[in-house]
Amino acid sequence: MVKIFKTVDAAVQALTPSYPVYCFRPHVFHNLATSFLQEFPGRVLYAVKCNPHLEVLKALYNAGIRHFDTASLPEIALIRENFPDAAIYFMHPVKGRAVIKTAYHVYNVDNFVVDYQNELDKIIEETGGGSGLTIFVRLKTPPVEGTFYHLADKFGASVAEAVQMLQQAQSMGCQLGLAFHVGSQCLHPEAYLQALKIVAETLKQAKVNLHFLDVGGGFPSQYMGQKIAGLPEYVKSIETGLQTISLRRDCVLMCEPGRALVAEGMSMVVQVLLRKGNQLYINDGIYGSLSETVTAKLKLPTRLIRFKKPVSADIISYTINGCSCDSLDVLSTTFDLPADVVEGDWIEIDRIGAYSNALASHFNGFYPEAAVIVEDEPFSSLHPRFLKSND
Repeated sequence: MVKIFKTVDAAVQALTPSYPVYCFRPHVFHNLATSFLQEFPGRVLYAVKCNPHLEVLKALYNAGIRHFDTASLPEIALIRENFPDAAIYFMHPVKGRAVIKTAYHVYNVDNFVVDYQNELDKIIEETGGGSGLTIFVRLKTPPVEGTFYHLADKFGASVAEAVQMLQQAQSMGCQLGLAFHVGSQCLHPEAYLQALKIVAETLKQAKVNLHFLDVGGGFPSQYMGQKIAGLPEYVKSIETGLQTISLRRDCVLMCEPGRALVAEGMSMVVQVLLRKGNQLYINDGIYGSLSETVTAKLKLPTRLIRFKKPVSADIISYTINGCSCDSLDVLSTTFDLPADVVEGDWIEIDRIGAYSNALASHFNGFYPEAAVIVEDEPFSSLHPRFLKSND
């Protein structure tokens, strides 16, 4: 059972950890999910890949999330075994035949995404098709400036390809869906409007009845140095785009948020192993929970935790080295901390709920897995200076 503490400081005082500790805030996850459910005018799927920890999933489920975007059999099993009544969607565009068969026949998954003709053929052959099966065809969308990752570099069908797959799936008696993803951490709400124009053109050519329209993920979370729009602006852009599309009255609008539901609900405590001038060596790194500081150049809010002596008021920027013996294990962004950091101090890293523990590896034998639940508010939310944009 995960221990509960009133605050992060209380957890550190009790544990004096020499290992990284994830600090989950279920009340923050709950609030984020509740807001999304209230503001998005459709079905909300949580993208499990973003943070699959059971404490996170339980908090989202308790807030009302009943639909889950999965990418593998282990994710499917995790949801089905813990939340038997939840709806599961297999939204990875490339799947092995045995995986398709098991998902459908063992775990009762009947929602599959495709972006290529051969993938559609595999699914029809392994499931038999029919009205109990929903095929989502994923469209390719243009790159959007400022996104962390442009997912359409790897996935997505052209309009012509999508038209062919939709028509074939309809001929096999399947229910039909269209899906797209504008890119992770999309800073421009109008990107959804542009993507919906591609949806409109696809439906115009396909002349099929669409049962589901999935606008994907990409909804952002606030990080240091970034200026983001609020969810209402994204919803407005989506609703504007929908006005130009002729849909069935019962067509279900869907989305797949990940980062926006979990980034703010978790922090992490690490310990300083060594200081060399303005370089700090900590007990986590890019092979653990901090890979997005390199892949997305993510700058995270940080604060020092020390109990036995005062902390300097002067703040400087430190280069952060991870715990592995790999010389590449150096964060691309700095930590801003008191000038008198010493070995043995702890650092709380905030807004790390997305793509942190989910991406942690066992490289060099290091693996962060300790976790606690805390009831305080994220320190970056209480102090706006941590989230000031560059504008």
